[in-house]
Amino acid sequence: MTAAVCLRNVSRHFGVIKAMDEVNLTIASGEFFAMLGPSGSGKTTCLRVIAGFEQPTHGHIEIFGEDATGVPPYRRNVNTVFQDYALFPHLNVLDNVAYSLMLKKAPRAERHKAAEAALDMVKLAGYGTRRPSELSGGQRQRVALARALVNRPKVLLLDEPLGALDLKLRESMQEELKSLQKALGITFIFVTHDQGEALSMADRVAVFSGGRVIQVGTPEEIYARPNSRFVADFVGSSNVLNPDQVSALTGERRWGSLRSESVRLAPEAGSALAGTVTTKNYLGATTRLGIDIGGSSIHALLPSGQELPDIGARTGLAFERGALHLMEAEQ
Repeated sequence: MTAAVCLRNVSRHFGVIKAMDEVNLTIASGEFFAMLGPSGSGKTTCLRVIAGFEQPTHGHIEIFGEDATGVPPYRRNVNTVFQDYALFPHLNVLDNVAYSLMLKKAPRAERHKAAEAALDMVKLAGYGTRRPSELSGGQRQRVALARALVNRPKVLLLDEPLGALDLKLRESMQEELKSLQKALGITFIFVTHDQGEALSMADRVAVFSGGRVIQVGTPEEIYARPNSRFVADFVGSSNVLNPDQVSALTGERRWGSLRSESVRLAPEAGSALAGTVTTKNYLGATTRLGIDIGGSSIHALLPSGQELPDIGARTGLAFERGALHLMEAEQ
């Protein structure tokens, strides 16, 4: 099957700044693909290069097998949904959605029919006569999504589109976006700095740092088997054990990743790891303990219903051997 998007050794430099540095990605047709990373990691620049808003300094881009290097945005079969929605305040919802079809000189009846169908897709049927100012943040986000879908693009690019929404609405929209993508069967490429969004929505995730792709994999692979200290710490804030600590536990001098939910308390006597409780944060169903193990800290995420030691108390720590994922020392 032809890939939806293929980037080969793509770089984008702004003077001495390497916003993208030799990025290689292959995104499958019909895939929900997330690009995850902190601010300045290169993920948004990568999205803009795919969209055609930025041209690569060097490298090669294909969209469904066709060379897109140097091709302007309007000639690429992709559309973009931005975080700020960019709706026209003087147009009603229907005309906002139909705007690109108007630019293509589609007849009024034809473009309004297509816009109504797009609004129905995002569960806003009957909202066509309203102005953007009369809508909630979630509804404006759906209008922006409908406007991007009205042209039936093969690839939909989403640049942190849920960032301006409150938590409950954001979680609801995550579920709706995933359901919509499955129903439409088109490729979604989603940029976010939110690990929860990437892990809960994407079929695969690319983790960016310093303009480079550090790891690509399924959410389960990225979370449970990070390939580097950066990925382990950024995605889910794992406990990263240094080679000395891992060697004492396993005999191998490697960096290790140990998720906090895998750590349990044990009697100090006989425990391979032991330390002093330094922090205790109640999170509702769970409580997060910080334990100093001699200059470094281990976090344990434990059920709030169980009896937990107080700050200053000593405790041993235990975990299943398979929960400790070994990484390469140089990473």
